[in-house]
This record gives sequence, structure tokens and C-alpha cells, in this order.
Amino acid sequence: MTSGTDGTATARPTSRDVARAAGVSQAAVSLVMGDKWRGRVSPATAERVRAAAQQLGYRPNLAARNLRLGRTRTALLVVPALTNEFFAGVYTGAARVAAQHDFGVVLYPSPDGVGPARDPFPSATAALDGVLASSMAAGAVTALRGDGLPLVMLDSDPDGSLGAATVNLDLTDGIRQITDHLLALGHRHFLHLASAVDSWTFDVRARELAARTARLPDTTVRTVPSELTVEDALVATERALRTSGLVRPTAIVCDDDKLATGAYKAARRLGLRIPDHLSVTGFDDLSLATAVEPELTTVRLPAEEFGERGMAALIAVLEGREPETAALPVELIVRGSTGRPPAAA
Repeated sequence: MTSGTDGTATARPTSRDVARAAGVSQAAVSLVMGDKWRGRVSPATAERVRAAAQQLGYRPNLAARNLRLGRTRTALLVVPALTNEFFAGVYTGAARVAAQHDFGVVLYPSPDGVGPARDPFPSATAALDGVLASSMAAGAVTALRGDGLPLVMLDSDPDGSLGAATVNLDLTDGIRQITDHLLALGHRHFLHLASAVDSWTFDVRARELAARTARLPDTTVRTVPSELTVEDALVATERALRTSGLVRPTAIVCDDDKLATGAYKAARRLGLRIPDHLSVTGFDDLSLATAVEPELTTVRLPAEEFGERGMAALIAVLEGREPETAALPVELIVRGSTGRPPAAA
């Protein structure tokens, strides 16, 4: 029951009411509201049904539908951390697509993405329809999915994936864009401030940076690992730049914008100006990228679209369709932190 404008109880609108208002059958209403109308009713009819449902305030009885389907219509999104805004974007995109299909999304952190992640429910297979795992080691989600839950991996090695599908960003192209940008400016000596997390997503970046710089003679890359914090990146960068007997890098390629922020602080401590003495690049295009001065040259990752693609892939798997798994393009955003190397370099 719902309440009318005069405070009296009114009957909750039904699919029959929507069908009558739209001039269609109840079957057509069911198809449209269940998002299964394509190829069965015309787009114009589907729009008419949606308009009638909105005008009447009709909402499908999900409890009854789920009982018929034998599903909970709930997906679990597992991420390494809740504090990273990239994963907030992934969740936003995933939840948007899920809502369009009457699905709910439960967000669950698994520290460092290595796991194993503990089952947040008495039984994940009883409480969930499927799992989305973003930037996780494949083994980290084994306990969650058991042998029965469909799994879609995001930002993971497609060759070693346990999932029914893997959706990735074009990380290789992101590093390619960064490296080519720096090489074109004249840089030949690089410091790679690398994430200390043992993960496919960071391995891809290291391999491509090494391969891309190896094309030119007299080009050097020194890799220094750091935890994914500003403080650790500051210490690692300062130590690397103070090391004597090695070629001084003119550009620092960072696996993450947080690492780049630490590199900024280290450069300042050593009296180095960015980009006059040292160019710095990041990866992710977090809000940090425009909070620092000069603003950071970095690779923009489409986090929300990534979450949308991942959830769409999971729903496709649940419905027995072939998911879209082409890598999503990324974009180099050139700002003030990169310039030509010092003349003496």
C-alpha cells in the first residue's frame, strides 16, 4: 500500500495498471521492466512502458521475482582498499549498471589485493550471484566464490585468471604514452618508482617501460620499489637521488599518483625544481594530480567506465551471454611536471 496526497491509503500500482496505461500486455511490461525486451518489443513500446511505470510510481516486486529466479540479485565487488578514489569510481560505475538490472552491489575490501579474502557472509554462494574482483590476485578471491559463483576479474592477468571473464584497462598503452612523451622531450635516464605490491598490473608497467626505453641506445632505467604511500615514496626517491656513482635520472616514472607526490617532496628536500631539474609522471589521474604544483603529468584511467564494463560482463556471464572484454583505452594528460631535461644531463 502507498499513501495518497490526502493521507489515505492507496493500492500499490501493479504491472496490470502499467499495461493498461501503456496500452500493452502484462507480458510486455514484464519484459521491459526486467530489461529483456530487446528483440521482443519495439524501442518505442519499451519507452512507453517505462514512462507509464514512472508516472504511476510502479516498482517491480523484486522479492517475488527473485523467488521465482532462485537468485539474490546481489554481486560482491572486492577491492584492495576503500581509501583509493580509483576504486570508488569503479564501485560507482558498477553500481550504476547493477541498478539498471535490479542488482545490488556489496563493496568489500581485501587488504593489498593479495588475500586470501575472508567470506563476509556465512556462505557467499548462498548470499551472492557473482563476484567482481578489482586489481586482485586470482587466489585472493577463491574462498569467496568457492566452486559455484561466477567471477569476473578486473585489472588482472587474463592468462592466469580464474574468472569466467577478465576486463582490463590498456595499461601497456598508458606506459607507452608516458615513455614516448618523455623520450620525445629528450630524456634518456629514468628512475622507475615502482609499487612494491607483487601484482600483474604493476608488472605490466615495468615490462613496457623496460621494452620501450630499450629501443634507444644509451638509455637507462633504474627501478626502486616503494609501498603505495606518499611517505614511503619520499624516502625511496630521496635515497635513490642521493646515491652516488650512478647516472642521475632526469625523469621519474611513478606507478601511481601517490608515489609521484612522494617524489615531489623528495625533489623539494634536495633543492630540485620540477620540471627544470627533474620531470615526474604519475598514473591514475587522482585528485592529487591537480593538487600539487606544478600539476602532474599522468595517465587518466576511466574508473567509472571500468566498473560499468565489469558489471556488464558479470551480468552477461550470469545470463549466458558473451561478455565484452576488450581493454578500455587510457589517456595521457600532459601537465606542468614534465619538460626537457637539464642541458647538462
